[in-house]
Amino acid sequence: MIHPTAIIHPDASIHPDCEIGPFCIVEEGTSLGEGCRLHPHVIIRKGSRLGAEVVIHPFAVIGGRPQDVSVAEVIESGVVIGDGTVIRENVTVNRSGKEGFATTIGETCYLMAGSHVAHDCVLGNRVILANDTMLAGHVQVGDHVFLGGGCGIHQFCRIGESVMVGGHASITMDLPPFLMVAERNHISGLNLVGLKRRGLNADIIGNIKACFRAVYADSGNPREKAAAALRDGLAECPESTRFLEFFAGGKRGIARWTPGGG
Repeated sequence: MIHPTAIIHPDASIHPDCEIGPFCIVEEGTSLGEGCRLHPHVIIRKGSRLGAEVVIHPFAVIGGRPQDVSVAEVIESGVVIGDGTVIRENVTVNRSGKEGFATTIGETCYLMAGSHVAHDCVLGNRVILANDTMLAGHVQVGDHVFLGGGCGIHQFCRIGESVMVGGHASITMDLPPFLMVAERNHISGLNLVGLKRRGLNADIIGNIKACFRAVYADSGNPREKAAAALRDGLAECPESTRFLEFFAGGKRGIARWTPGGG
């Protein structure tokens, strides 16, 4: 059902099962999958593609121009949003700043009111952004991540799977998987509650603990080298392998951990 006050470009691809509320704008080159629901006053910009059962609440803008003065206005890019994702009020998701590319949000994500996803970010599945979370350009966020309200993530940062970031945190470095992080890149330990909620068994969690301690315990050995040396010995499950492999990439440097301190 499409409300008569909505403005829908004739070239937009709208599944017949979609619901589009009053005063929405859906531009050309967009695609809305089965069961999508747009609340009143939603704007879907050119090049945005929504999967099935995506719900977007009032005053959200999807696919707006990147907030980067170096990006030409005429560039052809977009946004891709996975099935079952919910986007709350006043959220902004900017399209990619690269020709032919897309800012990407995975499946079953939940973006709370006022959060912002900048150009060329890539979010995995089941990611939660609490109110007013701010992601700068090119941020990568793994599956099952929770970002607390009002936190800010510096451009090009990577956040590994199942990381939990506290509210109002300032993140300027890469965060390896499975960690709890607060304040300014402060690692407080492993996100054990999140791991258990994912259904990981005690053996897997124990292996992740062993990898975490081994990588961060040797202050005289760079974490990247420590992780590389451990891959054959401690990586006994896919989760611990992903934890160790994370240290091999990135541009921002890896967040540090000081046992019992800051």
